[in-house]
Amino acid sequence: MASPLPLALVQAPAHPAGETASFLAEVERLHRDRPAARLIAYPELHLCGPAAGAAAHEASTPEQLAEPLEGPRDKDLAALAGDLGIWLVPGSVYELGDDGRVYNTAPVYSPDGRRVAAYRKIFPWRPYETCTPGSEFVVVDLGDHGRVGLSICYDAWFPEHARQLAWMGADLVLNLVQTPTADRDQEVVLARANAITNQVFVASLNGAAPTALGRSMVVDAEGHVRSAAPSNERMVLTDVVDLGQAATVRRYGTAGLNRLWDQLGPDDQVLDLPAYSGKLDPRTWSAGHGAPAPDEKQA
Repeated sequence: MASPLPLALVQAPAHPAGETASFLAEVERLHRDRPAARLIAYPELHLCGPAAGAAAHEASTPEQLAEPLEGPRDKDLAALAGDLGIWLVPGSVYELGDDGRVYNTAPVYSPDGRRVAAYRKIFPWRPYETCTPGSEFVVVDLGDHGRVGLSICYDAWFPEHARQLAWMGADLVLNLVQTPTADRDQEVVLARANAITNQVFVASLNGAAPTALGRSMVVDAEGHVRSAAPSNERMVLTDVVDLGQAATVRRYGTAGLNRLWDQLGPDDQVLDLPAYSGKLDPRTWSAGHGAPAPDEKQA
C-alpha cells in the first residue's frame, strides 16, 4: 500500500532565468511554511523566465537559455532536495543535449540529494515551440508513496501519453504547464478526462500571471477535482493524496462499475492498431504491466 503523499504545487509566474539562488531560497521558505510537504513542484519552464522588467520582445530564445542538464544548477537543486528531505520537481528547463539539440526537460530530485530522472517533452506545441521532441516516457518511484509519471503541457492533449504512463505503472500523472492562451479551458477538461480514462491521479500545474493563466488542479483516479486554483494568481495548491487509491479504482471500477484495465480477457483476439504499427494484446493489457523490474527502479 502506498503511503499518503503531501503535495505542494506552486502556481507561480516564471522565475527569471539564471537566478537560481533566489529560487533555492524560495523553496526553503516554502518548506518552512509547509514542512509536511513531500513533493514540491513548479510549472513548465519555471526557471527560464524573462528578466525582471524585461519587455516581451526582449525574451531570450531557447537556444540562448539552454545549458547541459549537469552543471552548477543541477548540483544546487540536488543538494537542496537532500537538505530538505523532499522530492523536488523545479519545473522544466531548456536542456542543451549532448547532440547539440535543445530539449524541454523536467528533472526530478530525490530526498537523498540525487537527480533520479529527467523527462524530455515528447509533444512540443508546434509550430510555436522549437525544441526537439523527446523519445522516452518516464515514471519515477517515490518510495512508499507510489509512482509518478511525468508530462509537460501539450503532452496532455495526446491520449497515448497518459495511457503509456499508466501502463508503466504511474499512479499520478504530473503535468507541468505554462499556458497563457485561451485553451486552458480545454486543458482542465483534459486533466479530468486523462484521469478517468486511465484511472490515475492527475496534477495539472500551470504558471501564474503574467506568464500563464493558472487554474491548476488535482484530480483523483475517478476524475473528481480534489483541489483547484480558482484564478491566475500566484498561490500554492496543497493536497494529500493516497496514490494507492488508483489501484483500488482499477480493482473495483470507476464509480464501482468500469474496470478499464480488465476489459480484455485471455481468450480475446489481438487487435491490430494500424495507426501505431502495433497491437493491443490481451496478454499485456494491464496497468503497470510495463513497469520496470525492481532492479531497474530509478529511486
